[in-house]
Amino acid sequence: MGENLPAVRRGAHPHRPVQTLRVKMVLLGSSGVGKSSLALRFGKDEFRNTSPTVGCAYLTRVVHLRDVTLRFEIWDTAGQEKYHSVTPLYYRGAHAALLVYDISKRETFIRAQVWLKELEKQYIPGSTVMWLVGNKGDLAQHRKVSVQEGKGLASDRGLSFTETSALSGDQISELLIAIAHRVYECSGAQQRGLSEWQETPLADLRRRDTFTPFTSCCKVGP
Repeated sequence: MGENLPAVRRGAHPHRPVQTLRVKMVLLGSSGVGKSSLALRFGKDEFRNTSPTVGCAYLTRVVHLRDVTLRFEIWDTAGQEKYHSVTPLYYRGAHAALLVYDISKRETFIRAQVWLKELEKQYIPGSTVMWLVGNKGDLAQHRKVSVQEGKGLASDRGLSFTETSALSGDQISELLIAIAHRVYECSGAQQRGLSEWQETPLADLRRRDTFTPFTSCCKVGP
C-alpha cells in the first residue's frame, strides 16, 4: 500500500550514535480517522480504543538510523472543528506532518485536502516532510477511497503516500522508519532545523524547595 517502505530490521544492534536529534511530527485529520491510535502505535506499538483528543496529545519514540538517533516528538491534534483555529499552534515548526484520513469514509479524504491547504500556507516546499496516510486498512471491505485516489492526490501535491492499519499495526513501523530517513535526508549534512536532544536530569522530588513545572499538560509516553 502506497510507496515501497524500507524493511524494519529486527534483532540488529545499531551503532551507538554520537548525537540524538529532535524531530517534531504532527498528525492532522478529521476526528475519528485514527490519529490517536496511530500515535499510540508509533509511540508504544500498542492499540486501544481512544476517546476524541482534546487540544492535543504528545508521545515520544526513538528511532535509530545508521549514524544518528532521532527522537520523535509526536503531536496528535484534535480533529473536531471547534479546535481548528488553535491547531496551527501545534504544527508550527514541525519537521514532518501526516495528513490522515479513513479509507472507509470519503468525507475524511476531502477534509484531508483542507488540512493540506492550511499546511501549504505555513511551509516552504521541501522544508517539511509531508505524508498522506490512508488509515484503517483493516476496513478494506468498506473502502470508499481507492488506493489510486490516494496515490493520485499525493502525486499531484508532492506528498508521499501510505495506507496503514493502526488496529493491526500494518505498515506502522515501516512508515516511521521511512519518515525518519526522509527527515534526516531533508535536513542535510548540517542537520538544518534539527536540534540536539539532551536528557534533562530528574529533580530530587524529596526536596521541598524543588519545583519542576510540567513541560506539557497532555504529555503521554516515555
